[in-house]
Amino acid sequence: MTITPEQADWFTATFTMMVDNVEQVVLGKRHVIELAFTAMVSEGHLLLEDYPGTGKTSLARAMSQTVQGVSTRIQFTPDLLPGDVTGITVYDQKTGEFEFHSGPIFANVVLADEINRASPKTQSALLEAMEEGNVTIDGVTRSTGVPFLVIATQNPIEQAGTYRLPEAQLDRFMMKASLGYPDLASTIRILEGTADVRHELAPVITPQALVSMSDIARSVFVNPLVYDYIGRLVEATRDARQVRMGVSVRGARALTKAAKTWAVAHGRTFVTPDDVKALADQVLAHRCVLDPEAEFDGVTASAVIGQILLDVVPPSRSDLA
Repeated sequence: MTITPEQADWFTATFTMMVDNVEQVVLGKRHVIELAFTAMVSEGHLLLEDYPGTGKTSLARAMSQTVQGVSTRIQFTPDLLPGDVTGITVYDQKTGEFEFHSGPIFANVVLADEINRASPKTQSALLEAMEEGNVTIDGVTRSTGVPFLVIATQNPIEQAGTYRLPEAQLDRFMMKASLGYPDLASTIRILEGTADVRHELAPVITPQALVSMSDIARSVFVNPLVYDYIGRLVEATRDARQVRMGVSVRGARALTKAAKTWAVAHGRTFVTPDDVKALADQVLAHRCVLDPEAEFDGVTASAVIGQILLDVVPPSRSDLA
């Protein structure tokens, strides 16, 4: 299916309205908001590695209000159990039947706060939901709802009492980003009270309309040479000498889906190599497992992706014409 110019115009205008809406609350972070909505429309999930007090919860709440959805927050702790996330079945003595009590995973936007503080067993409760949008409990599969976005946070500094996220779980996150501290102008606006961080936002679209946006994004045209470019980028992560484990096929698919959404969000009905470059670090870096010696030498996954983008030659405009 090929998208029409009218569909593309509607998508671009709606995406801009959603970002503008959230930016009323999360000041000075337009690029990160665009990344978050790109993950949501692309049916992916977002990992925020950031310091406390940078607006991660506000971002999740504002996104939920913007799409008229349900938002929940899970505070991950070492004693959190899988049933605390997914829900449990309880025996009702009055009816003589088992009744399901849903957990906080059944929402449109789920904030998994400090996800690395929970045990790997509890973290694994998210795997099926993040991959398939379903939760299976006692042999019964239930849908989490549509749209479904997990925004997980972790503190990059305080590591006491935390568990490193398994590679299988990192691979479920479409993007990894950082909000960072607001700039001086935004900080002054917050201090002056001109920005109400608890302000209830008016919805911009319905969850059903967001599903339509996802359908449009899936139909964005990708030239075979751009597919080849994405494939060569992924191959380069596997061949890099500083990398012990490169990007999976799931990562390549995530980059393709995100690039489609990014393209139509910026007014195009086709993906360019620049769309791929714009998202490569956020989509690919957290999927690369570095060699311990490289980590000891101070090499970062983002630096590896940056070098790969310089080394791998993208298709030219004349080739794509």
